[in-house]
Amino acid sequence: MSDYSFSLFPNDSFLDFRLFQCGWEQCEPLHSFGPFVRNHFLFHYVISGKGSLQANDERGVTRHYRLGPDQGFMIFPGQVNTYCADEAQPWKYVWLEFDGLRVADYLEAAGLGPAQPIYRPQSGGGKEVCDQMLYIADHASAPPLHLVGHLCLFLDELVQSSSTRRERQSGPLRDFYIQEAVTFIQQNYHRSITVEEIADVCKLNRSYFSKLFKEVIGCTPQEFLIRLRLTRAAEQMRMTGDPIGDIARRCGYPNQLHFSQAFRKRYGLPPREWRKENKPVKKS
Repeated sequence: MSDYSFSLFPNDSFLDFRLFQCGWEQCEPLHSFGPFVRNHFLFHYVISGKGSLQANDERGVTRHYRLGPDQGFMIFPGQVNTYCADEAQPWKYVWLEFDGLRVADYLEAAGLGPAQPIYRPQSGGGKEVCDQMLYIADHASAPPLHLVGHLCLFLDELVQSSSTRRERQSGPLRDFYIQEAVTFIQQNYHRSITVEEIADVCKLNRSYFSKLFKEVIGCTPQEFLIRLRLTRAAEQMRMTGDPIGDIARRCGYPNQLHFSQAFRKRYGLPPREWRKENKPVKKS
């Protein structure tokens, strides 16, 4: 029987970074999971032993990877994957499942993507990544803000230690433009806004603004807007008893059918089913 620890987190209202579950497991020989598709980002760090990963890239081509101690693998939302422990030296790993508006930006900076999901640290750099993951797994009952802080530290260590890290150009003026855009979107996501309108707020050409936004945030302005709307809608569905149609309108979707289609694409379930499965746990 496998030796493991597993914890789920309360889904509090953090937009940039959110934790969903964590744990660690000493697997039995040939213990496998999948094929499966995740709705969020899922990272495993191999503490000891060996195993393998099969995952499709952006083109749907299945790639095969072998992993050993002090390596890790990232599973991306919508990516079909299967992973399996070695028969002779089954792995022990720790994992975190997380999401958020800024997560893709950090993973891109670490050089991780569906076509390159394997984390290989620079010399001696993986220990801090593992330590942050184990800390979260061992303190799962800590206040949510405390755990999100350690999630940020984990992501920082992941970027800084990654052997595929990408140096990204930045500067005060560029950061100012993007912060202005993000603030405008957060204040106006409930109404119909266009990329042209957001670019105009920043006093930038639309095409240049879109390119700049994707470089800094990791997705297009339209994708960021959709993600924000659906995140806010999910929070309201979970924390209130308001009709889904009313929530959809408050989050920028006057057409409930369009909302349902977008929500299912993002979360993998229709809004009503997702709401039933994500009711807040009442504390005694």
